[in-house]
Amino acid sequence: MELEKLSALRVKRASKPGLYGDGHGLYLRVGDGNAKSWVLRYMLSGVAHSMGIGAVADFSLAEARERAAKYRKLAKQGIDPIEARRAERTGSSARAITFAACAEAYIANHKGAWKGARHAKQWTSSLEAYACPALSGLPVSQIDTAAVMSVLRPIWTQKPETAARLRGRIESVLDFATSAGYRSGENPARWRGHLANLLPRKSKVAQVKHYQALPSAAMPAFMTLLRQRIGVADYALQFAILTAVRSSEALAATWDEFDLEAKLWTIPAERMKAKRDHVVPLSDAVLVVLAKMRVIRPPGAGVVFAGRRRGRPLGHGQLLRTIAALGYRGVTTHGMRSAFRDWAGDCTAFPRELAEAALAHVVGDKSETAYRRSTAIEKRRCLMQAWADYCGSVNR
Repeated sequence: MELEKLSALRVKRASKPGLYGDGHGLYLRVGDGNAKSWVLRYMLSGVAHSMGIGAVADFSLAEARERAAKYRKLAKQGIDPIEARRAERTGSSARAITFAACAEAYIANHKGAWKGARHAKQWTSSLEAYACPALSGLPVSQIDTAAVMSVLRPIWTQKPETAARLRGRIESVLDFATSAGYRSGENPARWRGHLANLLPRKSKVAQVKHYQALPSAAMPAFMTLLRQRIGVADYALQFAILTAVRSSEALAATWDEFDLEAKLWTIPAERMKAKRDHVVPLSDAVLVVLAKMRVIRPPGAGVVFAGRRRGRPLGHGQLLRTIAALGYRGVTTHGMRSAFRDWAGDCTAFPRELAEAALAHVVGDKSETAYRRSTAIEKRRCLMQAWADYCGSVNR
């Protein structure tokens, strides 16, 4: 593209209504009555935008080029120049830029250098799951140590790996905000000399924690071993992992709770911790497990995963013995739910609310909960199929 095609003389002489390009998205607009103004066209997130940047009577061609360069730079950083200018006019641009906006801009600017799309998804999903509920709407200029600690403290000892990665990501977003001019001062998420004084080292946490949860990265290998076993307890454990339900809910499942044609399992409220019905979309892998159980324990038997005493479900201890027999002593069935939650938050782009709904956790107020229950089944079906695929549980 030829740049700086306009000249001061041409700007002065232009009289026919229309747009006259200067290059890099800067245009002279001539309107009726010889009204003249400057316009900048730019792209943001793949969408074309246009903004006026002043009247010719107020800004010379050189000044218009300078202003256009400033706003183009913001657009390249993922910041909407129109929003930034609106904030400037209120006297504080930093107050208008939220943590969510900076996080989105940081990811957009850096994902090209990351190894693959999965890394960008992990960034997005972990921030959405843990940081954004508390920080999303906060102006980056107002995020302090207390705000960062409110995000990290609840998961620091329970999920040290996730928490450590999250801290680093928050620090990077806030560094970006500082470089862009939206905040000043020290980074409240930095570790050395700051959070290191408030939180124990990850290595210390890992030494004292109880190894109850199976890391999500170890799940495919675990399921490969589990699928080689063919007992009722083995199938029950597969079923509990793939549906991400509590072991008590899985073991007490009865055949009349399933709609195999619709690929749905409805757990009645009386068997749920939250005391409300919980509908579970069934992945292909779960249907394979149920097909095998139909041979071992026909539907007429009532309880799907019945033990030696027909009509009575297996005991929880039998699932723990199966886990131990595979060489994973100390891992609990509840830890399998934690593995699912970590995988959904760290390795996928599924919304946090969807993962919480899959675990039958209560999220939001009553109206929000009712809405989610009525509309999220198909979205959750995609989530549960992705979990099954990740576990490698579909027999081929």
